[in-house]
Amino acid sequence: MDVINSIGRRKKSIARVYLSKGKGNVTVNGKDFKEYFPTVALQYRVNQPFVLTENEKKFDVKANISGGGITGQAEALRLAMSRALVELDAEHKPALKAEGLMTRDPRMVERKKPGQKKARKKFQFSKR
Repeated sequence: MDVINSIGRRKKSIARVYLSKGKGNVTVNGKDFKEYFPTVALQYRVNQPFVLTENEKKFDVKANISGGGITGQAEALRLAMSRALVELDAEHKPALKAEGLMTRDPRMVERKKPGQKKARKKFQFSKR
């Protein structure tokens, strides 16, 4: 096995992942993922593909993430790692698909409309 690369997206975030055999180190933009994603919930999301496929501490992940916010970046990374694991071994796909990790979340921010405060919020209406 060489290096497997894959890509994951969520909202405006793009994660490029390079998966190789190793000791379970996950590096995001040159930092350890626990330093990059400080909350336990985000760390859980990042580790989810490895936990479901029982591959913890078997692969090293190097990721480059750009755009979006921290939650979108964590979910983009999760999708990219899931895709890389399926590329490595197709038998992982049913377990990951059952948890919804193989589908790209299509939800994006709704655009702001003219004559309104935000996408759905309107300016205050005065009858008189």
